[in-house]
Amino acid sequence: MAGSRNGAPADEQRPTVAQQTRSSMQEFSAAERKVARALLAEYPGAGLDTVANLAGRAGVSAPTVLRFGRRLGYQGFPELQAALRAELARRSSGPLARFDARRPAGSASELVRQEADARGRAVAASLEAITPYEIDAAVALTADRSRRVTLAGGRFSHVLAEYLELYLQQLRPKTRLLDSSPPRRVAQLLDVGRNDVFVLFDYRRYQRDIVSLAEQVRGRGASVVLFTDPWLSPAAAHADVVLPTGVDSPSPFDSLAAGFVLVEIIASGVLAVRGDAATQRMRDWDSYDSWQYLP
Repeated sequence: MAGSRNGAPADEQRPTVAQQTRSSMQEFSAAERKVARALLAEYPGAGLDTVANLAGRAGVSAPTVLRFGRRLGYQGFPELQAALRAELARRSSGPLARFDARRPAGSASELVRQEADARGRAVAASLEAITPYEIDAAVALTADRSRRVTLAGGRFSHVLAEYLELYLQQLRPKTRLLDSSPPRRVAQLLDVGRNDVFVLFDYRRYQRDIVSLAEQVRGRGASVVLFTDPWLSPAAAHADVVLPTGVDSPSPFDSLAAGFVLVEIIASGVLAVRGDAATQRMRDWDSYDSWQYLP
């Protein structure tokens, strides 16, 4: 596998089919956009099915599916499917599988520079790839005080859920983390409905409980905002808003740096939308909390 100058494998840095699809939405014809939505709704499985079946999902003709693939730059549908299969292999890999390709080399100062460069590129590329519509939709859902917001994440990404929850608690009422205790979690899920928003975090390797949770609450009418990586968690099939961020890193471990920045952007957006109500809540919060801090 070829390397790159920041230490991550070259194919890790290539845009995924999902990224290419999202960035090309404005260039597609109306029929091609139907193919794009069908692919993203069941990504990547829909693209690994036959041309006829994908066309059926999208409600278009088979030639439209083939034109869609060519519009993305693939010579034929088999080439697009080969790209999707390569993504599947990358998105299911863990740190040990990536270790040899990303084995750190050089002095400590060189490693610091490599890490800093990689983080900066991942953050910049991630924010450029996310459309304003997706940011606005995520902010609108999380800022709406008539809705209850529940947050949950995976083995590592739960820290992002906790980070966003700390912000939202200060900006709006009815915000909670999904409890890790099974009985309490069941109690939290019993009365989920259309006034609920679930903000979920799922990065490779994806977790069954997060994917199942997305499907379950969406079936009850809740809205789902998903933070994930460029390969898209299967939970994306059940999400109203999908916010993918890069995870490239010179180390064997994926980076959540871009995810943290995106959480801060969403929090800033909620503050802007809620305006005076949010700032008053922050003042009230400080009046209860200020005793903890030194003058």
